[in-house]
Amino acid sequence: MATIHDIAKELNITASTVSRALNNHPRISEATKKAVLKVAKRLNYQPNHIAAALRNGRSNIIGIIVPTADRSFFGSVIRGIEEVAKRAHYNVMICQSHDDYESEVSTVEALLNARVDGIMASFAKNTENFDHFKKVHDKGIPLILFDRSFSGLDVSQVVIDDYLGAYQATEHLIQQGCRRIAHFTSVKKISIYKERLRGYKEALEAYNIPYRSELVLESYLQFEDGIEGLNRLLDLEEWPDAIFSASAYSAVAALAACKERGIAVPNQIAIVGFANEAFTSFCDPPMSTVDQQSMQIGTAAAEIFLEQITVGRDRFVPKRIVLTPELIIRKSSLKNPMKFSEK
Repeated sequence: MATIHDIAKELNITASTVSRALNNHPRISEATKKAVLKVAKRLNYQPNHIAAALRNGRSNIIGIIVPTADRSFFGSVIRGIEEVAKRAHYNVMICQSHDDYESEVSTVEALLNARVDGIMASFAKNTENFDHFKKVHDKGIPLILFDRSFSGLDVSQVVIDDYLGAYQATEHLIQQGCRRIAHFTSVKKISIYKERLRGYKEALEAYNIPYRSELVLESYLQFEDGIEGLNRLLDLEEWPDAIFSASAYSAVAALAACKERGIAVPNQIAIVGFANEAFTSFCDPPMSTVDQQSMQIGTAAAEIFLEQITVGRDRFVPKRIVLTPELIIRKSSLKNPMKFSEK
């Protein structure tokens, strides 16, 4: 690759002059700037951003780590981050962990090697050792966790009130006349699933409905898990009359499986999912869901990063922002349609 030294050699000027010309320094003449740009173009010169970051102490790049980028929730979070970052002249580098701890560790290392100015992450489901994130924090690089939180790190975190979202979803099903409400959950050590399970349990308790462990199924909440979960529930002597899922994917799968078996939704089994994925409004019937305010999560995370950069490491106090979710009621849970307006 061509360097500023190659350009300098062709023009018989110093490398520092080339650097200033490329950066539009006011003390460099227009003639020299034009000559430098012409040679740079001919040699296909590309700036070494990592080298520049080492010199300047700033790369103007934010690293984003998500479990997967093909879900509208994470896509919207990224969009929220990017809109704020772009206005502040930062670029984003998007990485996927595929919910795998080892991949997450290597991704963090790659971002550190790329000299990013900050990292925002939703950690993998099987992450139990947070040393790689602690390394980011110890280096003084801003780290903001979003969606999935961890109390063992003194860093900023942006989440929604998962407990409230689950409570409202379960309460809605109870108000629709449901009494045997199943719950699809995931790895219970992860805060979001612990809180959603707690919200489900406490809503049942508030309405004097006994908690039944056989109605709570743990899985990875993928599409196939929703089908398997429904089949397990239908093997019970008494079927549930509703399902509240901590994921949109397993909820949609359960709905599709109900339809295939001729089970009427919501009349026989009402269904509410979590995460207002775009496809939920196009289901048949459209699915009730808890909206996670994904754009606002991204916006808040980016604004915290900019504040931390401005204030400085020594003076910045980590923040914990908890956003309020919104229960969106559609036909999949409406046993009493006259009581609610559809969104």
